[in-house]
Amino acid sequence: MNNRFLDACWGKPVDRTPVWLMRQAGRYLPEYMAVRSKCTFLELCKTPELAAEVTIQPIDILGVDAAILFSDILTPVEPMGLKLDFVPGPVFENPVRTMADVEKLRIPNPEEDVPYVLETIKILRRELAGRVPLIGFGGAPFTLACYMVEGKGSKDWATIKRMMYAAPEVYAALMEKVTVMDMEYLNAQIRAGAQAIQIFDTWGGVLSPTDYEKFVLPYTQKLINGLNRENTPVIHFVKGAGTMLETVQKAGGDVMGLDWHVNLGKARDVLGPKVAVQGNLDPTVLYAPKGVIESEVKRVLDENAGRPGHIFNLGHGILPSVPPENAIHMVDCVHRLSQR
Repeated sequence: MNNRFLDACWGKPVDRTPVWLMRQAGRYLPEYMAVRSKCTFLELCKTPELAAEVTIQPIDILGVDAAILFSDILTPVEPMGLKLDFVPGPVFENPVRTMADVEKLRIPNPEEDVPYVLETIKILRRELAGRVPLIGFGGAPFTLACYMVEGKGSKDWATIKRMMYAAPEVYAALMEKVTVMDMEYLNAQIRAGAQAIQIFDTWGGVLSPTDYEKFVLPYTQKLINGLNRENTPVIHFVKGAGTMLETVQKAGGDVMGLDWHVNLGKARDVLGPKVAVQGNLDPTVLYAPKGVIESEVKRVLDENAGRPGHIFNLGHGILPSVPPENAIHMVDCVHRLSQR
């Protein structure tokens, strides 16, 4: 198997820097859109054969070093008792606002409530046949709670912040329940065959460092500590965390995902050699001419300065209107320029 992704997660030397892309199975690929045209987004997530098909597409097309399960971070939240729809972004009809709402939430059994996710992982391990490792994933408790409380995306996340400050007991009860659900869900992915886990905390960076440490860190620590991760590295990605790297590091992930707002080299200096990093090219660079893409890839690699434990990625998900040939070129540049 191409093990360079897993080796880099553990900080081991590799022959060249591994690379994959967040949202690498997505709308920028015509092959993905051909499958997606047959069903809704949720139907695609819940149909293991189709989810596996779109997961594998970028491995063939881009030549990346890891596959990431095609699903959505909110998949395990729906069976907690919240009706989920996409219009086109995620919307919950009945957001959580009171202690009574929290008490009504149930802890799903992944094998019974989201069997399609686990079946997709099993199909992928069989179909990938060891070509590249498979990454499973989930949302961090705080990011999941953001959607559950707001009911949809938000510019300021004022409703969940109000709950944090004005009803801390409701917030704590919700976060405890979400954390337990998350732990069960991600451990089920590991049992099904996921070889690494990425935890997405997309909205963790909307809080001050002090509030992050108080209201988010304890739950992420509990989640990561509760994962059966002896041979399964955990990547922890907090978007907007550049001002609080040392605090986020306390969560205990093996790899820290970095967005494009932080210098990768300086981040490594802060984090030290025991934590691998993933990132961190600005996703909009993929709209640039190929010469610019190459120079920006080289800049990120130079910031890492050859240190082991670097996985190349974008600083967030690939954008839907990026030309696929530019993504292919980026992957080629990473491999060519980092060849040991």
